[in-house]
Amino acid sequence: MSWGPIVVGVDASSEAAGAATMGYRIARAAAENCELVHATPDAWAPFAAVGDPKQVQEMQRLQLAVARHQLTEALRGRVAPELLDGLETRFGPAAVVLQQVARERGAGLLVLGGKHHTVLERWLGRSTSLNVVRTTEVPVLVAAGAPSAIRRILVAADLSEAARPTLALAERFARLVGAQLRVLSVFEPLPTLPDVPSVDPASYYGLSQDLLQREIWPLVRTPGAEKIVRHGMVVETLLREATDWSADVLVVGSHGKGWAQRVLLGSVTERLLNALPTSLLVAPVGARVPAERRALAETTAV
Repeated sequence: MSWGPIVVGVDASSEAAGAATMGYRIARAAAENCELVHATPDAWAPFAAVGDPKQVQEMQRLQLAVARHQLTEALRGRVAPELLDGLETRFGPAAVVLQQVARERGAGLLVLGGKHHTVLERWLGRSTSLNVVRTTEVPVLVAAGAPSAIRRILVAADLSEAARPTLALAERFARLVGAQLRVLSVFEPLPTLPDVPSVDPASYYGLSQDLLQREIWPLVRTPGAEKIVRHGMVVETLLREATDWSADVLVVGSHGKGWAQRVLLGSVTERLLNALPTSLLVAPVGARVPAERRALAETTAV
């Protein structure tokens, strides 16, 4: 099965140039098109209802043309020339525009440049990668630079239904780029709750190991893939493992938690996006993803 076009969201930053380079290499490996997309605010939208429609449309067209020219010049020499020839600019929030283009093109992967944001910036919605991951229907790769080759892929597999599409995407991507695969499951310590009888840790970990062996490990079909278990807090353990093993890409599933859960607790994916120890590939899972998209994520064919 083909991947579909690779869509890369870009601006004038060095992170975007790295994402474009990485997306281009992936597209060439998959024999797919790579398309650059840039989103910009519509400065003339307030005049649409009161100004001359033709004049407003002309000024909007000019604004998009200027934005495209400026971005092309900013990225020239940093990305493949053929990518700049097809650069598309649209009005709207970056996350919305990228989702629109992904649906229109039937994209198989969205690629973004990874940037670190403050807590305030994330609260104000200024993290494009975070906003895209929260709503995506296709896999999202948040690139941390542009390595010359992707040799090691680390995938996080929990004991939930998210493991299936996450592992399927990781295996499919590893085959595409010819990378070594390591599957990691993290067992967190039991929480201590007041007025709740404690559970025997040995029994808890034993049941978790049985479930892992019975339900999760059989999903791993890549010959030679390493399957390991670590004990600790999930985010900290993933960060440490990705660093110690020198992973080029870390694959996780986005569970699509609700707004209140994200604000009060945060999700593993969002915390990893903020730390970004290496490029992060996010598999869309959960109820928000249409059934046909879930079926696509679960396929193991390249």
